[in-house]
Amino acid sequence: MKITPLSPDVPSFTLAPKIQPGDFGAALDRAGAALMQADSAETDFASGNGDLQNAIFERAKADVVLSVASAAAQRTAQALSTILSMPI
Repeated sequence: MKITPLSPDVPSFTLAPKIQPGDFGAALDRAGAALMQADSAETDFASGNGDLQNAIFERAKADVVLSVASAAAQRTAQALSTILSMPI
């Protein structure tokens, strides 16, 4: 008797990379760096050393970083709230 393994008819998936202990701090550092870079670009424009396009671009990047960070924090808080409200 010959046994052949069955292959699944669903697409395979890859697992998300594991979160390391320093990842959260690194993400906060990158968000802070984006805000400082935007502030620096705006200061350069205000002092006449930079251009408006760069200042607007850096501020938009910082706004996106803040939006993603706040959405992640909100989802995390919502997930924790759901977990903590589960009956034991």
